[in-house]
Amino acid sequence: MRYLCLIHVNGEEISAMPEAELGALNARHLEFNERILKSGHFIEAEALQPPASASCVRRLDGKVSVTDGPFAETKEMVGGFYLIEARDLNEAIQVASRIPCASLWTVEVRPCRDLEVSGVAHRASSKPR
Repeated sequence: MRYLCLIHVNGEEISAMPEAELGALNARHLEFNERILKSGHFIEAEALQPPASASCVRRLDGKVSVTDGPFAETKEMVGGFYLIEARDLNEAIQVASRIPCASLWTVEVRPCRDLEVSGVAHRASSKPR
């Protein structure tokens, strides 16, 4: 089963982090990527740009609306994610607990689901199963 591990970081804390400390954290993430690739858990991972670089898109009544930045004002932001494969939620939590920044911030573990149409499950991703 696939699980999305959303890394919630404190934007103020990460902005104030010394460059050497941030570089060391990033290096630990790259090492972690290699370990979970070898263990078969890795599907995808990305670090995200700050919320100020985001665009929020909505379509209401056929009209597209685009706004800058995050929807809510908060210190916490999604800083990145891992998409992993795990037998069950317990295994996914074990993998997520080893994400290097889990010792600093929160990692939300959420099961992915297939889209169901007329009783038939379809994976939303274009990647083969």
